[in-house]
Amino acid sequence: MTQAAPASVPWPAMSVQQAYALITQPGTPGEMEEVEIRGVKTRTWKNAPPTLRETLLMGRSHGDKIFLVHEDERVNFEAFYRAVTHMAAELESFGVQKGDRVAIVMRNLPEWPVAFYGALSLGAIVTPLNAWWTGPELEYGLVDSGAKVAIVDVERYERMGEHLHNCPDLKRVYVSRAKEEITHPYVIPLESKIGGANDWAKLDEKPLPTVAITADDDATIFYTSGTTGKPKGAIATHRNINSNIFAAAAAGARAFLRRGEAPPQPDPSAPQKGALLSVPFFHATGCFAVLNPSLFAGAKLAMMRKWDPERAMQVIQDEKLTQMGGVPTIAWQIIEHPNRANYDLSSIEAVAYGGAPSAPELVRKIKEIWPKSSPGNGWGMTETSATATSNSAEDYENRPDSCGPAVPVTDLKIMTVEAPYRELPIGEVGELWCKGPQVVRGYWNKPEATAQTFVDGWVRTGDLARLDAEGFCFIIDRAKDMLIRGGENIYCIEVENCLYDHPAVMDAALVGVPHKTLGEEPAAVVTLKPGAEATEAELRAFVADRLAAFKVPVKVVFWPETLPRNANGKIMKNELKKVFVEG
Repeated sequence: MTQAAPASVPWPAMSVQQAYALITQPGTPGEMEEVEIRGVKTRTWKNAPPTLRETLLMGRSHGDKIFLVHEDERVNFEAFYRAVTHMAAELESFGVQKGDRVAIVMRNLPEWPVAFYGALSLGAIVTPLNAWWTGPELEYGLVDSGAKVAIVDVERYERMGEHLHNCPDLKRVYVSRAKEEITHPYVIPLESKIGGANDWAKLDEKPLPTVAITADDDATIFYTSGTTGKPKGAIATHRNINSNIFAAAAAGARAFLRRGEAPPQPDPSAPQKGALLSVPFFHATGCFAVLNPSLFAGAKLAMMRKWDPERAMQVIQDEKLTQMGGVPTIAWQIIEHPNRANYDLSSIEAVAYGGAPSAPELVRKIKEIWPKSSPGNGWGMTETSATATSNSAEDYENRPDSCGPAVPVTDLKIMTVEAPYRELPIGEVGELWCKGPQVVRGYWNKPEATAQTFVDGWVRTGDLARLDAEGFCFIIDRAKDMLIRGGENIYCIEVENCLYDHPAVMDAALVGVPHKTLGEEPAAVVTLKPGAEATEAELRAFVADRLAAFKVPVKVVFWPETLPRNANGKIMKNELKKVFVEG
């Protein structure tokens, strides 16, 4: 083990619970307190910023350090803050009020976090939509959320422009990076209000809105698909989101304490930390676990126009980035790249990821290539505002198949899958339930789904898991019919329903087939109607016209008869998976 404890200190030097007791004791930054949230007593981080407006102000204190890097654009923390104040003033002058929904629909650009904090600072509810969605999917998100304003990049506008007339609540669209004038009564060029990224340092400072915002006010709606196939908007509060700031710090401190070492104290003179942003801001991980903690801590975020492993290595070298990851795919592609030795990647201190299954072999490879780095993994979901568990350093090396123990303010329990629900003993597999200050308050305008998923402060995750005696969580499978391709959730019923819409398809099932870097990919098995004809290419194109590209089956196999089902009529997908293994 590369990062072994001193010979005089056996590893682990203390239990997880002992480490957490030290991290959270009174008088420390990680001190906890118990508060009542919607009638449920909950442990919270006492010193976390109450709202994202305070996080923004903390970010400003980092001054002329570089915050955002995107190709030839470099934005420091002060320039970013000034752009946010201009965005907030513009939205306020248009009439956006506390509680109004402001949608953000764009790829990772410096404008994305400006729009995010600008809207949040006046109490609006930010609604990021998946930039990979099709026009009809984006229309659904805008209509369902009742967004009053949308802030979009030009590529997304081109995809959703024809759908604007179907969004009755939408009154204004700010479009960034359009090279030609867009003639639409709702559309205004974003640059006309805040300028381009490299010009933000020249902006004058505007006062932030003074509307009252509290920790448990609604902050965001992030969409997550459900078993019905229609996305549900998970409503996160300011407290939910800011809980990630201290969760990350606690995980790092736990690794040192378990090693028998004192966690390092913050050193303002130390080289700046920096992360390669390889996950989208419109996911809970990219926004809650990366963007917000980076703003708070003064870390640099380097964005890429699109993912390319060689370009990523160049950016890591040029910017001296200390962290990379996102999903296992990213780490694998860099590790196995034939030109990796041509780049200086020695600045890397952490390779952390989540959102997809990862092979234990990956942990070993990370330690082999970056001996001084700390590999990390974790578990969370949109409904837990990203981080709920964290596994890193020796803990991860010793339990590479675990997503780690819960962060200090969070409780996990394993429950029976069917009612009446009861808690299962250590080691038994059941449905994972999670409780903590990061659990969202429910789904937007979906009271039945909210009541089914959220129970007395606990969220029923839909994941099958077990806990060991020390509290480490092991995800076994997903109770919900879902697969994860490179961090993107694909709900099988949505793709299956799309296939059923094809006039030749009688029966259809989507299964996950293993993929070394993406975790798994979608593949379909279909039975055609008697006398009907369709090709694999035709069915894949049919899905591609209606759903985002990552949901399109990579392979379609034709089954000569009705798909195999059990006594309850449920398709036996384990049998169908064998087709792709054997074929």
